[in-house]
Amino acid sequence: MGGAEVALLNILAGIREVEPEWKLHLVVADDGVVADKARALGVSTSVLHFPASLARLGDASIGGPPRTERKRLTLLRRLLFASAGGAIYTVRLRSLLRRLAPDVIHTNGFKMHILGALAKPAGVPLIWHIHDYVSTRPVMAHLVKVFRKRCSLVLANSNSVGLDVRSVCGDVLPVQTFYNGVDTVVFSPDGPTLDLDSLSGLPPSGPAVVRIGLLATLARWKGHKTFLKALSLIPPDISWRGYVIGAALYQTDGSQCSIEELKKLTQELNISKSVGFTGFVEESASAMRFLDIVVHASTEAEPFGMVIIESMACGRALVSSASGGAAEIVDADINALSHPPGDAAVLAQQITSLATSPDLRRRLGLEGRATVERRFSQPRLATELIAVYQRELRYA
Repeated sequence: MGGAEVALLNILAGIREVEPEWKLHLVVADDGVVADKARALGVSTSVLHFPASLARLGDASIGGPPRTERKRLTLLRRLLFASAGGAIYTVRLRSLLRRLAPDVIHTNGFKMHILGALAKPAGVPLIWHIHDYVSTRPVMAHLVKVFRKRCSLVLANSNSVGLDVRSVCGDVLPVQTFYNGVDTVVFSPDGPTLDLDSLSGLPPSGPAVVRIGLLATLARWKGHKTFLKALSLIPPDISWRGYVIGAALYQTDGSQCSIEELKKLTQELNISKSVGFTGFVEESASAMRFLDIVVHASTEAEPFGMVIIESMACGRALVSSASGGAAEIVDADINALSHPPGDAAVLAQQITSLATSPDLRRRLGLEGRATVERRFSQPRLATELIAVYQRELRYA
């Protein structure tokens, strides 16, 4: 799952805990892990599969912003091809929403923001929960601006994202910052530990080896190449092992690295024997507890960064990119170390500082856990969201 999906499940779990009598219903476009975990929480779930043309449509599929005429034409063709599927999907979603008769509709992704705006019953508040920068996605930025008046409120997962939404939509649409939460029981310093060496097909690393991991989907901007380059710059007298934890997630064309190209890079950097690739890991908390250091290496501004608060909750020492929403979570040198996005040399220096100081790792881990308990606990965030729902119902 990506961060938006994890955040959604944390919301469902938190509301279920705080308001157990509320009726929650989840509509998803794929019957996968999100649907399974929602059902396990007791949330009724409907699966409305996206048509293939709609699933593949995205700004990343044409290499980012359409700066050339060729890219504009490519995007236009994709939009035209997807429009028929989108119209059919909207009819199906509208029919489902009429049967469910919700008091509030809360959408959790760009495509569902637009489809929800088109399909929602009259008079029902629609809340867009925006987890990413709108201005970097020319297709979605245009559509969000067109349909903004059908939305009652935007919940932005950081002040950084909130400012970006306002830059696109102006003051017409109310925007409120709503930070993500984390389950501090699941993500805890204590609990089962996953053997990442075995999972990667590597020999045991041993107690003297410092274990350094990056947990993320394979989206290109998550900084896997920066992470690997930084590992190659760690001084040779330090015994370390690196782990790339995660797999491809989204269907959008061209948006992700492949394991093959990352493995090729480790060979070019002469670190292939010191880096393991685990693939998808079901329980990321267990993987984090195996690590001494967690690295967040996003090369672009991070809207929020679920892995940041999850690793803090697990009491791990963290090095985080210092931009976007991530900079709102991390207090540099207090609960984590930081580095400029994409700067492999500085990242290597920060990893080296942690690798050579168990006391620093321990101090940052303790303060990170305290930060999460204070600011990002699941029940606390659920209580805040319930107040938002109740306020929107009064205004409706």
